[in-house]
Amino acid sequence: MALYSYSATDRTGKVFKGQEHAENPMQLTEILRGRNLTLTKSTQVKDKGKTLKFRFKTAKLSIFCRQLGAMLYSGINLVRALHILMEQEENKKAKSVLRDIYEELQRGRSFTETLEMKEGVFPELFVGMMAAGESSGNLDMIVDRVADHYAKENRLINNVKKSLTYPIILLVLMVVIVLAMFTFILPMFISMFPDDGDLPGLAGPMMKISDFLTSPYGIATLVIGGITIVVGGRAIGRISAVRLLKDKIMMTMPKVGKLVKVIYTARFGRTMANLFASGMQMIECIEKSVGTLNNRHLDLLFEGVLSDIKKGEAFSAAIAKIEVFDGMFISSIFIGEESGRLDEILAKTADFYDEEADTALAKLTAMIEPIMIIFMGFLVCLILGSIFPLMYGSFEGMAAG
Repeated sequence: MALYSYSATDRTGKVFKGQEHAENPMQLTEILRGRNLTLTKSTQVKDKGKTLKFRFKTAKLSIFCRQLGAMLYSGINLVRALHILMEQEENKKAKSVLRDIYEELQRGRSFTETLEMKEGVFPELFVGMMAAGESSGNLDMIVDRVADHYAKENRLINNVKKSLTYPIILLVLMVVIVLAMFTFILPMFISMFPDDGDLPGLAGPMMKISDFLTSPYGIATLVIGGITIVVGGRAIGRISAVRLLKDKIMMTMPKVGKLVKVIYTARFGRTMANLFASGMQMIECIEKSVGTLNNRHLDLLFEGVLSDIKKGEAFSAAIAKIEVFDGMFISSIFIGEESGRLDEILAKTADFYDEEADTALAKLTAMIEPIMIIFMGFLVCLILGSIFPLMYGSFEGMAAG
């Protein structure tokens, strides 16, 4: 939809000016006619709402839905509820988004249309669930279900971050220790060795590294190289073929691949349960659920699943062919289809896999920590192996003197 700035007149000839979203000037004319206005002039303008660099995160969405659902359950209408949330919002960008939604609802637009105009601000899953709730007349129930969904999603994200915190701290500590050894400790012992003497053992190669790091351009070269690798890696990662390969490797790596699959299973099951319970068609539920996983390899695999379902095959049989989800999850889908309680069974199964993901994260962290400690110890021993011969040589020199 485009945004138009318009001038219009009513039956008395009074001039009204404003802005309105419409597919084209003809639709704009129809919208204004419904308000007993006659369009006299229109100009397409830049839609600031679409260029707003703000996106609701899972934690924010969970709180927003929880508050909105509570007000809807208490009998407050949607427009009034959004006005209250807008007034209470402290984040300026979020407040601006809620104000735009509130104003569009006052103009007569549906909640779904208004959310769709805020492209990139809300996740597609959220917009789809709101559309299902609005069309079925159960918006209060759907909003509450979405709040639970994003609360669990946020919990999973926080658990992943928490599990990665200690390995990241170890990595940073390892880099700092190695740099300190090369730039401060090793040069100090080198200075004790005679200038005309040959450096014993590993001291020679280590000294070259130390000279490079202590030179004016050494650290700068490392920083620039690191930035280049990060920026270049991101640019290469955006290439479709590279991203497809990366997503496939993530799912097939030993240990890590199993964890990724468990997390995907929990997220896919929970999303499917919520969408299916909202009354959405099976095909659309699957498409949106796979979209939340953000994995190109899975997207391609599910194209075959969707094709099989459209041909009349059962969901459980079609999804078993791609060999991504384990047998228990497939069996749960089969039981849900047979019993007509697919949403309930998927929701309970997703809760189980949430706990499995927590356990798998703890195991992965426990495995990474000793590996990093051993690697850090190896580097320190390597440096000490070059220092001890220097110390021994300096002591011999002192004794001879």
